[in-house]
Amino acid sequence: MGSLRRKTSTKPLPEVCELFNRKGETFVRWQDGNGKTRTAKTTTGRDGSTRIVVESGKWLAKYRDGSGFVHEVSTGCKDKSAAQAMLSELERRSELVRSGVMKADEEAVAVCQSTPLDEHLEAYLRSLRAAGRSDRHMSDTSRLAKQISADCGFRTLRDIVPDRVEAWLADRLDADMAARTRNSYLQSLKGFCQWCVRNRRLTTNPLRNVSKADEKTDRRLMRRALLETELQKLLYVARLRPLAELGRETIRKPADEVTGKRDTWKPAPLTLETIDAAVERARERLKDSPERIDDLVEKGRERALVLKTLLLTGLRKGELQSITVGQVHLDGISPYIELEAADEKNRGGSSIPLRSDLAEDIREWVNRMRGSSTLRIDGGDALPSDAPLFYVPSGLRLILDRDLKAAGIPKRDDRGRTIDVHALRHTFGTMLSQNGVAPRTAQAAMRHSKIDLTMNVYTDPRLLDVSGAMESLPSMPLDGQPRKPSETAKATGTDAGTAQEFPPMFPPGTAQSGISGSKPVILGKMTETSVGQRAKPETGEKPTKKAS
Repeated sequence: MGSLRRKTSTKPLPEVCELFNRKGETFVRWQDGNGKTRTAKTTTGRDGSTRIVVESGKWLAKYRDGSGFVHEVSTGCKDKSAAQAMLSELERRSELVRSGVMKADEEAVAVCQSTPLDEHLEAYLRSLRAAGRSDRHMSDTSRLAKQISADCGFRTLRDIVPDRVEAWLADRLDADMAARTRNSYLQSLKGFCQWCVRNRRLTTNPLRNVSKADEKTDRRLMRRALLETELQKLLYVARLRPLAELGRETIRKPADEVTGKRDTWKPAPLTLETIDAAVERARERLKDSPERIDDLVEKGRERALVLKTLLLTGLRKGELQSITVGQVHLDGISPYIELEAADEKNRGGSSIPLRSDLAEDIREWVNRMRGSSTLRIDGGDALPSDAPLFYVPSGLRLILDRDLKAAGIPKRDDRGRTIDVHALRHTFGTMLSQNGVAPRTAQAAMRHSKIDLTMNVYTDPRLLDVSGAMESLPSMPLDGQPRKPSETAKATGTDAGTAQEFPPMFPPGTAQSGISGSKPVILGKMTETSVGQRAKPETGEKPTKKAS
């Protein structure tokens, strides 16, 4: 025989309340936020404090299912009579299972249909947490699924129908919501429904036939790669701007910007031409505070090094934020950063190679952290291995926007493509293609699962030397004559008697050869060759031709 009860919980006593005894039990009386007088029992908490016992407004039903297991589920009813009717229905289904009229799976699904949707969502989030999903992923999934469910009026699983979801998506399309954003909402609810199917809460996914929007035809955010000259300007400004901000001159505001008698001046904008003078003025103004000057210089150096690391590793901002000093390995032949699986987007874990000049910059930065009391995390003599390698601010996007403006770099180009923090990763992918790195090697460097993502999304076609690639193709004169087989053998060196050395059509180091190039990437003092060079023979001997 089933039973009904209300779930109880405790909470601290209100600041203003009255304690009294009734029939040997202690009660508390207080007024809630609406001015209504409330009365409740008290209990003793684990810490020995007096707490209020609060009953849930909805009834819980406890019963034994058709397989003999005891369950306690929420009826979703505040009225006890309605809750009793729900309990009777649960017991009726259990009898049908025991008599063989209904299957146990059908009973489990039927029970879940009336359970409040929020309880299923909470169980879904616990499942994601158990699977090791990131906090950000769980937060986004919860926010999107709850938003679309609330807008569509879904309160239980039986309420989820495709018609309402499609109508919601159509309304958001009319409101000019991007296709990718609409797909994110849809995928969050689809994933939840699929989880319900796997856990016998739904028989089928009701949203399985709701199609996603075509993101390729409705891309709102198109990123562009930065030019080499723009990179040099950006790193220069990022390094100097923290100090230069305190050396800006003042200029009079236009009349339409003045809001009061004291609001007549504003700082002059920083530009690439004025930033050096601003630095000198800041040093003069702060000459009595050398420690502050040093702090601002270190802050600028760190910001520039953060940008350079993003540009030469392809790390995402969140991934770089997770890197600690202990994850940087600089003493071996090939320096690298060890990216933990929990911090990587694809949860795989990777070793990120460091070019020699970047490794030297990071080595110098770590040594400066060890020797600076202001940079050390704990202020002690030693730098802990779990100390963050860089301070990557959450507002890095706004900082980058100011750096771009000061460097004279347009945030948006004539194609509508924009620059943000993630565009630095696009720049990394484009530089790999520009310098002849083989596509498969570039894919590995970008840590992409599909090569078309590397080549089509993370490579800016405008910066590729397509004309130069066309010039490298073999000549095809219209008035030429085909060579005779004997002449072709002599020209290619395959004739035994006249073997000669001829340069290959695509020399090693070009993109067409399939071997990554050796053209240097010039970025400040960055002059090392690109990754993926052709390996030399292990014996150190030159390969010899076969005997004829």
